[in-house]
Amino acid sequence: MKATLKKATPNPEQSFNIHKDIGHAITSAWHYHPECELLVLKRTYGTCLIGDHVGPFKNGDVFLFGSNLPHTFRGEKECLERDDEKIGETIVILFQNNIGGDAFLNLPEISSIVKLLHISKLGLRLKGATRRKVAKIAEEMLLDSPARKLINLFSALELIAASKEYELISSSGFNPEVNKVDQSRINTIFEYTFSNYHRKVVLEDVASIINMGKHSFCRYFKSKTKKTYIQFLMEVRIGHACRLLVEEEFNMAEIGYACGYNNISHFYHQFKTLTKKNPLDYRQNYLRTEAMKLTD
Repeated sequence: MKATLKKATPNPEQSFNIHKDIGHAITSAWHYHPECELLVLKRTYGTCLIGDHVGPFKNGDVFLFGSNLPHTFRGEKECLERDDEKIGETIVILFQNNIGGDAFLNLPEISSIVKLLHISKLGLRLKGATRRKVAKIAEEMLLDSPARKLINLFSALELIAASKEYELISSSGFNPEVNKVDQSRINTIFEYTFSNYHRKVVLEDVASIINMGKHSFCRYFKSKTKKTYIQFLMEVRIGHACRLLVEEEFNMAEIGYACGYNNISHFYHQFKTLTKKNPLDYRQNYLRTEAMKLTD
């Protein structure tokens, strides 16, 4: 499978695309597109792959992706297969990074937005009040008139640029330029890993799905992603563990087992290596943060 090039469907009444995806429509192959993307996630959680970043996503997350940044979101089945108002959904806004034209983007009043779109080539996750305000703007845009949609898009971008309440997602050394053969191989590896991370994963088995030997595969994967496959697998597993810690009431051993760890000490070690916290501290810190939000 390839990292698919997606194109926004043009609309003669709009200079950009905004739509809502529901249920399984949220899930897609590892893909990229020339448009920038503002993405709001609602009533869903799972694991995301953005550039060279692997980690959990959750209800209420808001992302901004620059042009041609590969990404995929894998929602948990229970969020995607409901038949009621609690089914997962996303609001997707796709727009050209030169929207408004070169003359408009050269105006000094727009310089902060131009800089923001440049930074977003590595992907941004919004935080704090900015995340909530941008999500509200996106919700309103679904019902706005075409002119108001455009005005509110720039309002959202200006809000993000002014607040700087965001974190970079991909590493600064990430290069999204990958040829079609590499795209196909890497997506095949991603698909296999997402389907098997909770089991014992053997390097020889992963290498065989792209017709490589173990050592050639290890060199190849690191050359394309700037990390070893073992590190990538750990990020997928610990990302899923983070989600279970805050969404479920499983004990530590159950969470470790569900993420592919038969040895609880090894689970604790890898969790702390990646998050700088042990699993129990991570859960307690999350609960304290949520309690503080309720008292604000």
